[in-house]
Amino acid sequence: MIEILNHFLAIFGRLGPAFVLGAAIGFERQLRQRNAGLRTMVLVAVGAAAFVHLGVRIAGSDGAVRIIAYVVSGIGFLGAGVIMKEGAQVRGLNTAATLWSSAAVGAFCGCGLIGEAAAVALVVVVGNTVLRPLVNYINRLPLNAGSTEAVYKVHVVCDAGHVTEARDLLAEALEEGGYPIQSIDVLTETDERVELAATLIPTTAQAADLDAICERLSGSPELDAATWTMSTTL
Repeated sequence: MIEILNHFLAIFGRLGPAFVLGAAIGFERQLRQRNAGLRTMVLVAVGAAAFVHLGVRIAGSDGAVRIIAYVVSGIGFLGAGVIMKEGAQVRGLNTAATLWSSAAVGAFCGCGLIGEAAAVALVVVVGNTVLRPLVNYINRLPLNAGSTEAVYKVHVVCDAGHVTEARDLLAEALEEGGYPIQSIDVLTETDERVELAATLIPTTAQAADLDAICERLSGSPELDAATWTMSTTL
């Protein structure tokens, strides 16, 4: 009976800190209404701690190392489930990384390294809170075509009967400008007007070069308008 009680106290000494530290991470996620919130982070941390502690009980430090390796890969699959692609945007990467970090906190607790687990949890919470204003500030900065890695597209609008000529003019102008094309696609099409967009292969470009190319294209009688756009890469 005493031995069972000792085992209970030992595992509670590992799972208890995992619960508290996982809750600290999950509380911030829950406040921001993320898909993986308080309960999820707690369960990930506690589950990781339980498995690692089981490995320690069965096979000592070697067993813990093997279990930790499986925890790392297993949480990777769990994190993939919260990553969603919506058009050109990918959501859930930060939540997936937080899940992974919560598993690390639990693994530390399962090994009895409570101080290290607390340090990891603190860094995760600070990273998700303190860095947020800096990220928002950077995201509000205007994109710089000369230094930002992005997707560049040159758009032209033409009569429906001049699509072939417009495609050739677009390809020729970009080739002469030194910007190879990945593809030319039809964005919009009506009975009277067609908009084409050439996606460039380079991930950086000079705004002055693209402006000059568009100005040249705008002067073509077969084209009604020409412009270029850029969007950040995934």
